[in-house]
Amino acid sequence: MIESQAYVERRRRLFELLPERSFALLFAGQAPYMSGDHPYSPFHVNRNFLYLSGIAQEHSILLLAKLDGQEQTLLFTEHVSPTEEKWTGKRLSDDQARSISGIETIQDVAQFEGTLGRLLRTGEYEELYLDVEQDNWAQTETPAHRFARAFRDKYPAVPIRNPYPLICRLRSVKDESEIAQIREALRITKDGILRMMQHAKPGMKEYELEAHFDYALRSQGVREHAFPSIIAGGERATVLHYVTNDQTIAEGDLVLCDLGAAVGGYSADITRTFPITGKFTDRQRQLYEIVLKAMEATFAAIRPGITLAELNDVTKITYARELKAIGLIQEDSEVSRYYYHSVSHRLGLDTHDVGSPKWPLQPGDIITVEPGLYVAEEGIGIRIEDDVVVTAEGYINLSEDIPKSVDDIERLMANR
Repeated sequence: MIESQAYVERRRRLFELLPERSFALLFAGQAPYMSGDHPYSPFHVNRNFLYLSGIAQEHSILLLAKLDGQEQTLLFTEHVSPTEEKWTGKRLSDDQARSISGIETIQDVAQFEGTLGRLLRTGEYEELYLDVEQDNWAQTETPAHRFARAFRDKYPAVPIRNPYPLICRLRSVKDESEIAQIREALRITKDGILRMMQHAKPGMKEYELEAHFDYALRSQGVREHAFPSIIAGGERATVLHYVTNDQTIAEGDLVLCDLGAAVGGYSADITRTFPITGKFTDRQRQLYEIVLKAMEATFAAIRPGITLAELNDVTKITYARELKAIGLIQEDSEVSRYYYHSVSHRLGLDTHDVGSPKWPLQPGDIITVEPGLYVAEEGIGIRIEDDVVVTAEGYINLSEDIPKSVDDIERLMANR
């Protein structure tokens, strides 16, 4: 659990970056509806809002105002009637929200427009930093989008700025409490992976294997996956984001499982590939060991100052050498036939977390290391992924205890 003082400190650091006579607004968001009056559950809170407040309740709003050296923080949460509580349950009380966030001033979200109007009527605030999170043109419009449109109509003289570059820098480096959350997500993810390996057998459906992972999470109170699980048998493992998970896993198939639990909003992201029979063939072992060599070479290159693109170069150099040695390729440029993604991304409140791949790594960054080989003509896809935190000396592998060597996997699966 992250203490309220951590959120106070995060807001303090954001205030340092905000210019004078400005204010920032962040919206928790609201759950979209599947159909009719049925919302998606669980609600997935805006990650910037969560980072700065610790509040995961929909319809909430965070206001940060900076004027003449004075900083004002207000949190607006949804207050509902006793009748509505009978239908949809209780909301956070003001005391609960105060305890979680460290914010003293809590108001009903119904008061938001009036409070904002009084703030702006003074004429002292010159710009708004509005967190309007949208990844692509097709994404569903959020409350922040609707607010931005109304705000421009009502206050055309106040420019709207994007706080993402400011918050992004804060979020990219993780503190000890954040690392602890990811460690817990990894512990639960490990339990799910071990359960899958122990119950794997030829002829089962991919979704049957997935159900064992889901059970490990739900039985420990985890309702939120970091992302949709990938359970891909045989040639389907050559599709990077295969999520259908509905085919039969045949005798002799390798199974690629890319998955993770989320704890307190923080993601684990692990991939393990194992033989459905519990025993690698000679060819599977040969290719798997090459992926492990690429992983170890990439680990060895991790240090402050290196970029994710440079780590990927290390991975590709290793593959070029090893794949030529076994006759799979003749030229270095052919690596891209069998390895066609990057070896790393940042990890945190988002599985593909904030930050540019061009930024040099620094202590406190958490990244994945996930080399893969995809030999479609042989029906083999292999990826192995761990999560590491960058340190001043190099790195710490946070998922080192999740079995990944050929011998460890075969030993574990032999005891089914």
